[in-house]
Amino acid sequence: MATSRDDMQNEKLTFRRFKDGENQWESWADKIFVQDTSHKCPTYVHRTPPCQGSCPSGEDIRGWLDIVRGIEKPAEGMSMQEYAFRRSTDANPFPSVMGRVCPAPCEDGCNRNEVEDHVGINSVEQYIGDQALEGGFQFEAGPDTGKKVAVIGGGPAGLAAAYQLRRRGHGVTLFDDHDSLGGMMRFGIPGYRMPRNVLDGEINRIIDMGVELKLNTRVGQDVKVEDLEKDFDAIVWAVGAWSGRQLPIPGADKAPNAVIGIEYLEAFNQGRLQAVSPTVVVVGGGDTSIDVASVARRLGTIEGMSEDEYPENVIAGKTTHNYGDDAKRKPAKVILLSRSPIDKMNAAEHEIHDAQREGIEIIDCVNPVELVLDDNGRAKAVRVQKLESDGKTPIEGSEYDIDLDLIVAAIGQGGKLDGFEDIGNERKLIDADQHYQVPGRPGHFVAGDIVRPHLLTTAIGQASIAAESVDHFLKHEELGKRPKVDKHHFNLLEKMQEAGLAPAEYDHSSVWGTSESDFAIHNFEDRAKQEIIPAEKLFLGHFEYTPRHKREEDVPTAEEVLGHFTERMKPLPEEEAVKEADRCMSCGMCFECDNCVIFCPQDAVYRVPKDKHTMGRYVATDYKKCIGCHICADVCPTGYIDMAMGE
Repeated sequence: MATSRDDMQNEKLTFRRFKDGENQWESWADKIFVQDTSHKCPTYVHRTPPCQGSCPSGEDIRGWLDIVRGIEKPAEGMSMQEYAFRRSTDANPFPSVMGRVCPAPCEDGCNRNEVEDHVGINSVEQYIGDQALEGGFQFEAGPDTGKKVAVIGGGPAGLAAAYQLRRRGHGVTLFDDHDSLGGMMRFGIPGYRMPRNVLDGEINRIIDMGVELKLNTRVGQDVKVEDLEKDFDAIVWAVGAWSGRQLPIPGADKAPNAVIGIEYLEAFNQGRLQAVSPTVVVVGGGDTSIDVASVARRLGTIEGMSEDEYPENVIAGKTTHNYGDDAKRKPAKVILLSRSPIDKMNAAEHEIHDAQREGIEIIDCVNPVELVLDDNGRAKAVRVQKLESDGKTPIEGSEYDIDLDLIVAAIGQGGKLDGFEDIGNERKLIDADQHYQVPGRPGHFVAGDIVRPHLLTTAIGQASIAAESVDHFLKHEELGKRPKVDKHHFNLLEKMQEAGLAPAEYDHSSVWGTSESDFAIHNFEDRAKQEIIPAEKLFLGHFEYTPRHKREEDVPTAEEVLGHFTERMKPLPEEEAVKEADRCMSCGMCFECDNCVIFCPQDAVYRVPKDKHTMGRYVATDYKKCIGCHICADVCPTGYIDMAMGE
């Protein structure tokens, strides 16, 4: 039936982007079968979906989306919410945090982008995390091994390492030089993006596994590294990158009102910085620079601020603001300078749009070249040079000055290695091999920003690998080679055991084929550790246009932003979260659509009996009937079927 003109105009239709020639088979010889003489029959192949392949912490995203939508059933006596939480936190113990603040590279990788729009993975993750906090779900430590590990740093990497080590039963003592845990999650991210009750809930769940704490303790000063090496069986360095880079231009090293972004955010998140100067210039382009600018717009400036109360003195620790609610605040003018064009800035796109809505002026394609100082040595302006649209090529004679009262550099970070400098490299970071061992230092492991400043999810993923490496080290096992697709994968054998469907014992007698045997998963191949499934392997025509169920965001306008510290990201209600999870195309794993059963002309593909059915074991093939026609593979939406049996 033809689509009406009205439908064409008023309805956004499902589409697929074809390239020239994609309407033709690449090889007719491979596609044409000759009745029953074909030797190719279907094999069910599990591959990694690109959302998971794009996730630095390696979460089984498809898995917990399938749980929320109701396809994968939980173990007996467990709710959907808890089961999804257990699957999610196998890789990442912070679903509530990550659902709010992760820039979601998984969504960029989502194959659903080839249909209409990505799955709102972050919003479903926030739902899972919030349900876990509300339900009081807890973690359990593994059986005690008698081994002790020192984890240096209580940020995302250190906490994730402690979590994974306790799951394996190793004792963990966590050292941190702050009075509370969280690292950049607490002292770098503002509370309106990351509510502190949520952060505390997810941190406490890890500490309650039996992690010993040593707060306000700086390794290298309060505790010697040599003593840690004597007292512990292994050490994990997760110290973060707390040393920000100053602007490499004349005047920046002299002006007291030229400050560092991470120090500025730490002072704000500790409650010491409560107001800024009338005109603030931020130099950067990443998420940190957006946070600095957004905080300035919310704080505003105080009329009649004395010199002692200038923000730079608070950030330097010389004083602390103590303004009451009745303080006379005025909006601060905030300008963000970026070398890159706006559409190529490192910050997340929605964060850039939110910043502009809040009244932050973004000037792109400019490069600071000098700070202009007044008679007192303070910066009164920054001289910038315009760049070509590539963000690199200077335009001669284009320099001009931008007036300011405070300038904040958010252009990169390094580590503070005082007391253990010999472990670091020339960039004030710590080197790591593929197992996140410190080269040349047996028993020392490393994870997080101190390896390379990046995303929270990157630090958490590194910590997971480091903890696994520590476990092998403590057991005197070879570390071996990491998988090509190094993620937390769905395991069909574990799923069958959980469902009481473990394969029968094999007596190792000689058999001809295993398709009807109970001791073998006879037509399943797991290639998840080798392959990520692209959209080209899916049958995208199966999927109808389904708009994304988006979270509401409380983003203030320029007129509303002053004093606006309420949480921005509103959670999806359960019904909406389930519907959004249902948009997942389950790439690389059967989602029980029945296409292969319905379209098989020989009735060779069939549903397995209900008493033998579980996730990944929904259909099978009677190879006595199969003629290798490839129709089942063509109509499989998820790319789960390969015509490979017999090759």
